[in-house]
Amino acid sequence: MPELTHLTSSGQARMVDVSEKTATGRVASAEGKVIMQKATLDLALSGNAKKGDVFGTARLAGIIAAKKTSELIPLCHLLPLTSVALDVEPDPDLPGIKVRARAKTVAQTGVEMEALTAVSVACLTIYDMLKAADRLMRIEGISLLSKTGGKSGDFFREDAI
Repeated sequence: MPELTHLTSSGQARMVDVSEKTATGRVASAEGKVIMQKATLDLALSGNAKKGDVFGTARLAGIIAAKKTSELIPLCHLLPLTSVALDVEPDPDLPGIKVRARAKTVAQTGVEMEALTAVSVACLTIYDMLKAADRLMRIEGISLLSKTGGKSGDFFREDAI
């Protein structure tokens, strides 16, 4: 098990000093899903949800969230994001909506938290926009799919391939 770098020797939380690390290209992707009743998915697809365009709003919320990750997660570094993209797609087999995010940067630390935050907030936005129609919805499976770049090397989630 690797050592936790966000703790001092006395166990206090700290922000890791990355000033000596080389800035490299880094990419991370994450996913999550919102499970709902079929009628709720149909409502989202129809474009007639009371709060508006569920898919477009979730996409924008995810992008904004990625940009604000360091404000939300106390020990995250502020990163110069070069790209954030979200795919918000209906999945009738769930039934529900799948969300995938991909974040890119050239920085001294990874961009995993930005991808995960984007997915989390996009899923929460979907829930918020449809909760009046379906209180049984649930958010599931938020996870890192992959990350490339940096000292620790590449990671690809085996069950996502």
